[in-house]
Amino acid sequence: MEHEGTYDAPGARGGPPGAADTSAPAAGAPPRPQQQAGVPAPPPMPHAAPPMPHGAPPPMPVEAAPRPRTVPRQPGRAPEAVPRDRSPFLTWLRASRVSTGPGIWAYGYRPKPPEEPDRIPGRQLLSGAVTALLCGWLLGSLLWNGYLGTYWLWPLTVLTPDSWHHGMAAVWTIYTYYAICLGALVYVFGRLGRWPQVWRRYVAPLLARLWDDGGVIPAAAGGGPRQDPADWPQLRAAGAHEAADRLAAEARAGLMNDVDHARIERAWHSVRAQPGRLAAFTETVLRHGAAACAHPSGARDLPVRAARHDLVTGQVRIGAAVDDERNPYMHRGAGYALDSGLLGTSLLAVGPPGSGKTDRLVRPVLESQCLQALAGRAAVVAVGAAGAGLAPDEAFDVVVRIGRQDSAYDLDLYGGTDDPDEAAAVLAEGLVGDLTAALPGEGGRRAATVLAQILGPYRAAHGRFPSVPELRELLDGSPSAMGALRAALTEAGQDALVREVDARERQAHRPGDAGPMLADRLALLDRPAFARFFDTTDPSRTFSLRALEHPLRVRIDLPERGHAEASRMLARLVLAQFTECAVARGDRSLFAFLVLDDATHAVTPEAVRGLARLRSANAGALLTLRTLDDVPESLRSALLGAVGCRMAFSGVTTWDGARFAEVWGKEWVETRDVTDRQVIAHEPLTRVTHVVRRLVTGRAVTAQSVTVRKVERERWSASELAHGVPAGHAVLSVTSVRGSSAPPVLIDLQR
Repeated sequence: MEHEGTYDAPGARGGPPGAADTSAPAAGAPPRPQQQAGVPAPPPMPHAAPPMPHGAPPPMPVEAAPRPRTVPRQPGRAPEAVPRDRSPFLTWLRASRVSTGPGIWAYGYRPKPPEEPDRIPGRQLLSGAVTALLCGWLLGSLLWNGYLGTYWLWPLTVLTPDSWHHGMAAVWTIYTYYAICLGALVYVFGRLGRWPQVWRRYVAPLLARLWDDGGVIPAAAGGGPRQDPADWPQLRAAGAHEAADRLAAEARAGLMNDVDHARIERAWHSVRAQPGRLAAFTETVLRHGAAACAHPSGARDLPVRAARHDLVTGQVRIGAAVDDERNPYMHRGAGYALDSGLLGTSLLAVGPPGSGKTDRLVRPVLESQCLQALAGRAAVVAVGAAGAGLAPDEAFDVVVRIGRQDSAYDLDLYGGTDDPDEAAAVLAEGLVGDLTAALPGEGGRRAATVLAQILGPYRAAHGRFPSVPELRELLDGSPSAMGALRAALTEAGQDALVREVDARERQAHRPGDAGPMLADRLALLDRPAFARFFDTTDPSRTFSLRALEHPLRVRIDLPERGHAEASRMLARLVLAQFTECAVARGDRSLFAFLVLDDATHAVTPEAVRGLARLRSANAGALLTLRTLDDVPESLRSALLGAVGCRMAFSGVTTWDGARFAEVWGKEWVETRDVTDRQVIAHEPLTRVTHVVRRLVTGRAVTAQSVTVRKVERERWSASELAHGVPAGHAVLSVTSVRGSSAPPVLIDLQR
């Protein structure tokens, strides 16, 4: 097991062990649902169970048929030298976790004692303790060897009767007196050397850490011993003793990892919401053990882990708070982590290229959400440039490579909806969302109206939305395309929609019509490189964000090289579809998360409003920017206000730092002003003393006056953010979905 809560699960370095086939349904479980619209057909991704009512946990995943288990790895030492209950998994599971505030790494965290304003520095405290020990040892040695006389034995000879000077009474009396003298020496020199403070600050925490590392189950919060989590007490309390015994045996045998534990615990929560599924859950666990209730893909772990995770709390560690006076006292030196409760308020990270946004933030967070998806807790969508290396292909269920002919999946341009007005609004946001401020009037609404005038009639005539070439031809106002659409509507008896087509033709000749602009933007997608993409005639290979109700892991690669503008347009489209689909979900029990590695020109007024709505929909997003200049001036403050977590990396500019300083606000601090004034002596002897002192030191005799006051100061100024954040560091402030927050903290991302 790695330090600081890293758990090296079985199979984490070579593929998940015991990957099971998901074709056989569990006894008593509902039948596998049919393929839904917007979810690509397997292979490689089978569908999850149908959604439950709003607010309830998702049902237990479909039972997996067992495969032969892999042989456990050979231990590094003799079996008899390894205690049975000291496996890395059990040590990780039984570790203490203390949650003291948002952002603090809870695994093995020990709260710091209350802050002492007059706290003695550690070096001074230890040197004083050692000096007092040596002095006490020297004095005791001198007394014991008689170098200081025998006067210290006088109370023993005077206050004891002569009858006690013979036999065992004399022995007990003498050694009792020696113990009293030794105790007096320890007390006196212990007070002088502040030994109690040394014990509380250094010795006691070290002993407690050694005690926990010994595999002892930590005490509960109330002070008494708590139940062993490896025995699954929650299952035993509900009467599922056989299932608990099977899982406990698998855990002690080394056949369970942290993802298995989180997945089965998630399935158990769904059983508690629907007690009628208890029999099916018990039968599945008895049949498959730790491999029960597997993810639809059959994976039980990621092929490789690069960050430290704790699936009990759902945290991923991204660094450690620096022991700096600008950080809050309780955060100094503590590990710093993110979880779904914080990411649910969305996170904005700003930093120049090379500052570590992708390596130190995006990859750990994405890896954490992929583990949460394997545990049935989340659905994650990652969007980045092709070749960015956010995570290996094996870590995802669906990989959409736009612009590459070997891509097995396609992206639904209309977000999987059947409503023409909704599809038009989302598509207009993706196409011209960055130009709405420059358009006359309500540019976004006018563009959506133009698209709705085409999408509605076309779907009514053909039963589907148009492909990119067809839509571009209609937006250009091609007479043949418009005539064919009108003829199809007339034949179908859709007279009301024929009037929509007539209105579109009339508006196309008016100045300022949005149709030509939409056609020009759509021409970026009507390229030979995208010929096989955005096809509405083959829904079997089309992925839609309507599938966020399932625990999916999706990666969308954008063709940034050679198609930079098209990539930005697709990033806006995916962001608009995500905010729309996440809020419109019927079952919000899964945490939906979007990772947008580069949000340059993707932030629009509608996107800012959508980010603010994600918090109440159990969803969030991670956006990275090279600079806030990539966001329109009118949206920079609104964007920082719409997200709950804000992160400034080293190297930001002063004008970007000014925005962060403004949103982080000010705090009251205590300042001390020291003033030196020259002392004027009036007595002759004092004057002579001052003259001699000035000749020796070369300075006039002065006296200091100290003024203590409280002033309001910025938590982090623009200059400190631009020049005071070392390389490999960042300043992060977090807010949870429940409203608790932490002030900005300087974090070392390499710890």
